[in-house]
Amino acid sequence: MPSRFTKMHGIGNDFVIVDWREDAGRVPDAARIAALAHRHTGIGFDQLISIEPARDPSCAFYYGLWNADGSPAGQCGNGVRCVAAWLYRDGAIERDVPVRLESPSGPVTVRVLGADLVTVDMGEPDFSPTSIPLDRPAHATYTLDVEGDEASFGAVSMGNPHAVLFVDDVTDPRVDRLGPLLTTHAVFREGANVGFAQRLGPGHLRLRVHERGSGWTQACGTGACAAAAVARALGLAGDEVHVDLPGGTLTIAWHGPGHTLWMTGPAAFVFEGEV
Repeated sequence: MPSRFTKMHGIGNDFVIVDWREDAGRVPDAARIAALAHRHTGIGFDQLISIEPARDPSCAFYYGLWNADGSPAGQCGNGVRCVAAWLYRDGAIERDVPVRLESPSGPVTVRVLGADLVTVDMGEPDFSPTSIPLDRPAHATYTLDVEGDEASFGAVSMGNPHAVLFVDDVTDPRVDRLGPLLTTHAVFREGANVGFAQRLGPGHLRLRVHERGSGWTQACGTGACAAAAVARALGLAGDEVHVDLPGGTLTIAWHGPGHTLWMTGPAAFVFEGEV
């Protein structure tokens, strides 16, 4: 039976959203996802997102996530903004009203500020190696020998694992080489999303992210959150950080331990279709 879908993006990080509210618990085939995600022979997307009835009674809806290679994902900052915008356009949620949504990694609270602007409570950044997970004792920064290159990074979980490296220039060829190697490094038992952050000024970062299961993307919402959180934890940034990604800019606000982190940015509709 043909399935309807909506193509959306959050500053270039693109998604196909499917409405499974009447088909809860469906498990898509990984090979089928990879075929649909192909940029030349499929629809083309970074992740597939399903909208389903909530499992948690405290949440309004559940959303599932799968990477372009068909592997399951725990969270996606740009994706949840698109979910909120989709639900708002569908009439399922209201503007300026906080709504609790359930993801594979736990609940998040969203608030639609306008037709294409959403703010999300991403929870408190978790620096515990057990939570990331990272096979190292807890430290502010970590150092790995990556094929003869010494890589120093901060690590944090934003519902998914992140490593953040501060570099002088995100366009350096070293960045292109290290990204894929760190994403699959054995120290990250579940892989990692690897962000390379360049400081442009107080409260301003330029960021590129190599995502596990998707590769280099135009934007990574949880990656922007991770970069801002690590920067603040290391004393490199304050409570509010503007993060420039290849696809656009996100605003991240975090007041430190004991507080949740908020991400604000756009969500755009591209087209609808049927497969």
